[in-house]
Amino acid sequence: MKPEFWLQKWQNNEIGFHEGAPNDLLVRHFAALGIRAGGRVFVPLCGKSRDMVWLRASGYEVVGVELSRLAVEQFFAEISLTPHISPSGTLVRYSGEGVTIFVGDIFNLDKATLGPVDAIHDRAAIVALPDELRRRYTRHLIALTDSAPIFLVNFVYDQSSRPGPPFSVDAAEVEGHYAASYRIVEAESREVPGGLRGAAVSAETAWVLTRRI
Repeated sequence: MKPEFWLQKWQNNEIGFHEGAPNDLLVRHFAALGIRAGGRVFVPLCGKSRDMVWLRASGYEVVGVELSRLAVEQFFAEISLTPHISPSGTLVRYSGEGVTIFVGDIFNLDKATLGPVDAIHDRAAIVALPDELRRRYTRHLIALTDSAPIFLVNFVYDQSSRPGPPFSVDAAEVEGHYAASYRIVEAESREVPGGLRGAAVSAETAWVLTRRI
């Protein structure tokens, strides 16, 4: 899946994947990660997610990365915050009170640019990537953050019923990507009312991943 796919989605305002409110699984279960007040939470492929608004209001510092400059500009406009904009290698850094978002390809984001993070919130990243990119993404994420704890939300459905994204990522795949580095606990799983855009039976699951000692 090429970057142009997502850039075109934002340009055409085809953003049915965007939730207009914080994800309620995040609200109910993020505290299970045990992240300190004021901790820094990384949100990969963040779009203009309202999850970032909730994390920031909950006292966390938020840092995201997003391919679409338009999405980032909309995010700051919607929270009435004028960002400071500066180049950061091949990326562009937008920063304001309690939130920083890097515009560009996540695979061009390095550890020195990102800085230390206390946790990761992945509600829309792994499920946005096709199979051939997911392994590369999870390896990069682990290396980028020194295996920071992860709050992960995924979807499971019959992939043959629709092409994705979002893609189906089942429990076995979560284990395959993360079990070597993390202890994995299912926080909650629920059926998606009405199915997921053509998939009759769909589940949304929240996972709490903590670093293996």
